[in-house]
Amino acid sequence: MLKKQLLVIVFTLSAVVNFAQVKINGVVYNEYLEPFYGAKVVSGSETTASNDNGEFIITVNGSLPQTITVSAFGHQSEIVEITRVGQKVNVILKENLLLDQVVISASRVPERIIESPVTIERFGLTDIRKTSANSFYDGLVNLKGVQSRETGYGFKSLNTKGFSDFANSRFVQMVDGMDTAAPALNFSAGNLSGVSDLDINNVEILPGASSALYGANAYNGVLLMNTKSPFDFTGISTLFKSGVTNQELAGTNWFYDLSGRMAYKFSDAFAAKVNFSYFEAHEWLANDTRNKLIDTGEITDGTIDNRLNYDGINTYGDEFNNSISIQNIGVNFFNVLLPQDARVYRTGIAERDLLVDEKAKNLKFSASFHYRPFEDERLELIFATRLARGNNLLQGNASRFAQRNYSFGQSKLEVRGENFYVRAYHTRNDAGDTYNLNATGAALTARTQATNLVGNWGVDYLIGLSDNGIDWNNLTADFSILQAARAYADSFTIQPGTPEFREAFEDVRSTLITEGGSKIYDKSSYIHADGNYNFRSLLNDWADVQIGGSFRQYNPDSRGTIFNDATQTIRVEEYGVYSQIQKKFLDERLKLTASVRYDKSQNFDGNYSPRFAVNYALGADKNHIVRASYQTGFRNPTIQEQYLFNQPGRKINLGTSWDNLNSLDVQGITGDDVLNNSLLTRTVFPDDTNYQGPRYQKSTYEAIVPEEVKTIELGYRSMFPITDTNNISIDVNGFYSIHNDFVFFQDILTPTAGQVLPFGNTPVTAAQLADPNVANGFIDPDTNILVLDAQALNSNLQEFNIVTNSKSVVNSYGASIAINTKLFSRFDLGLSYDYIDFSFDDKDLGLFDPNFNTPNHTFKAQLGNENLFKNVGFNVNARWLDKYRWVSTFVKGDVDARTVIDAQVNYRIPALKSRIKIGGTNLFGDEYFVAPGTGQIGQTYYISWTIND
Repeated sequence: MLKKQLLVIVFTLSAVVNFAQVKINGVVYNEYLEPFYGAKVVSGSETTASNDNGEFIITVNGSLPQTITVSAFGHQSEIVEITRVGQKVNVILKENLLLDQVVISASRVPERIIESPVTIERFGLTDIRKTSANSFYDGLVNLKGVQSRETGYGFKSLNTKGFSDFANSRFVQMVDGMDTAAPALNFSAGNLSGVSDLDINNVEILPGASSALYGANAYNGVLLMNTKSPFDFTGISTLFKSGVTNQELAGTNWFYDLSGRMAYKFSDAFAAKVNFSYFEAHEWLANDTRNKLIDTGEITDGTIDNRLNYDGINTYGDEFNNSISIQNIGVNFFNVLLPQDARVYRTGIAERDLLVDEKAKNLKFSASFHYRPFEDERLELIFATRLARGNNLLQGNASRFAQRNYSFGQSKLEVRGENFYVRAYHTRNDAGDTYNLNATGAALTARTQATNLVGNWGVDYLIGLSDNGIDWNNLTADFSILQAARAYADSFTIQPGTPEFREAFEDVRSTLITEGGSKIYDKSSYIHADGNYNFRSLLNDWADVQIGGSFRQYNPDSRGTIFNDATQTIRVEEYGVYSQIQKKFLDERLKLTASVRYDKSQNFDGNYSPRFAVNYALGADKNHIVRASYQTGFRNPTIQEQYLFNQPGRKINLGTSWDNLNSLDVQGITGDDVLNNSLLTRTVFPDDTNYQGPRYQKSTYEAIVPEEVKTIELGYRSMFPITDTNNISIDVNGFYSIHNDFVFFQDILTPTAGQVLPFGNTPVTAAQLADPNVANGFIDPDTNILVLDAQALNSNLQEFNIVTNSKSVVNSYGASIAINTKLFSRFDLGLSYDYIDFSFDDKDLGLFDPNFNTPNHTFKAQLGNENLFKNVGFNVNARWLDKYRWVSTFVKGDVDARTVIDAQVNYRIPALKSRIKIGGTNLFGDEYFVAPGTGQIGQTYYISWTIND
């Protein structure tokens, strides 16, 4: 009897143990048997993460055996069976093949890259750790299809699929779901307001139109930066980096880059983190002295020593005050009609003389607080804030800007669960002491003190020509006379480097541009809210069915220095709604994705953005995926393109939304005059612009409307073994896009009175000539067409740069291939090639030049080994870019082909949880620029020490 009772007790205790909560201890390692920090460990509803030593403790509920899953981004998941109490678990996480990694951005649901319905690029923790670039953001340029836009050391932005300049409003960049576009600029300032190397978790890039899920402006693509959760990545991490930059113009200079991250998990319900980073470096200085045409920005022949109309790319003030007519000066000041006329530009001021200092600086701070009321991922509340402040150089549409003491901030409140999220955030910026270099040069050159009675530089120049024996019948016969005359006129101006110049410079840059100075005022902001819900769980996993929407209100505030808001308040609202369904068929080999989005901005008609994609998996392991997709994208004109109104040079930049045009009044010129009573500038002055088309053409361009793109993409992804221990992954894709209503700047002339081409393109009749207003107007002698009536001829002709839509349809097309594998089972090897080009049927008289700004051919390569020797690794990245043409309102010209090689070697110190990295960028290469007018990019050499990364 006693034995039976004992047996009952033993079995009862065993049952209790089997159904009790069991704590399991374990350690996670990487492939080099180093402790793996931040691995996610899941058992049922329980979740934890490995600590600095790779250790974890998790509770297993229910009867044994049970399983736990260990995973990390960029690594293969491991499932471990727990069969007994006290079982010790050791897990080795191996790096994933690129195409086997999980992403969310393509469909807003987790899926392997290989199964994504569209092309996608990703950059995970492993890539971040081994990048040879100066930062993770710089390293993104080594991804397939990604191009970098570098206007200075600090200001860098990314793009895909071409058609962008530095004001890249066609490409959306987001941090944890927040659009990082500046409120006034409407485009992202790269990573100046983004994420530090210590806090970035992964980056996903969707090249091409993505409006169906990400809304207006996701025209060229989307970049999503996701930061580390304080629940999963805890502790204190630091990064110390220093080195030198080397540039022929600026010399060799030290730079400093410091970052810190502190995250703490107070409990399973509450965690928080704080980040800061700061860098200071010498700018990549710009000193492009090539000549450009004032009306087109096209680079042309000539220097200041052999051209009367010299307009240097990086000199400012020479393009203002119209230009000076030799004959007009002779008649007005000397009462002499000279036999030959010429237009002379004043001597401008070099960019380096207009900089307060030559430093690029950036300070970033962020904090977030995370609350999980159920102590798991079913529901999480997040409050986050980000702040950035600094100095850098920016190349805009019509000028360059010295951004000084600018600031940018965002604050977000988000609620998210397993199937939904709702977030709202506020974005604001302050231009600080930013000033326009064109306007600065113009204001300073206008402060000329001459010895003659009128104090006019042009008069001094004419005197200089006369005193040096100019041949009035051949003004350019002797260049030495032109040089002497310019030197004489310049001798009466304020000279850079003098106390008088410094005093005048400080006065100009601290005075608003609307008050005769060059300072920009900008305290614009916007509020944004969006949400998404996935009905999959309610549909018993039948399909992923999502709905979502967004709302944004822009609140520009520039006091008239950027927008037409000196005397009025501008508010712009827009909203969008979307839905998507994704389902698999045929043993989950066939996946169909369909989505549609509707967006509406208050100034424009609504737009629909459909997308349809099909994937099919071949092979026994379903690792050979063919895909096809059709998608649309559109871009609402930016706030600048709608409400722009400023005059950095002789032209007025003007946005052409009807709301802006209806309030226009410039010397009596109305918005209706701009659209219906203007001449195309280049048809009036063909010699100044190399224009070859018909003369004296009336502008027929209309108020701006959104851009639209339609894209078809085909692709193939695969991964397969090439040996027993090695695999290879391949990604091939091609696309064809059609672009309508492409936005560009058009140069026009508008009279302050009278009419342009009042009888159209028909010759005047004898009866019409009886009207003095016709007879005394300007009649084209070649066609006998009245171009300007007498009132218009005798009025002022105001030049505008209007933002409008091209009449030409643009086609773009391209293909790419990427291969990733290991050499000798040890060395990571990546190769990619991109081809992209465009064409269009010109319907704009040759006046439309798309800002494609992208090389036709790009080749990239990567070779590395994280464990070449014990604790020693290296990585090398190389990229070759073909020659390409750069087009912007500021300047147009060719950019030479270049090869850029970056490399690093690193040493890990496991006992100190540290990594020391020594590297350099643009090694062995020549200095290069991304666009004419930007600083020449030289070499950077650095050493960094990361603790607890």
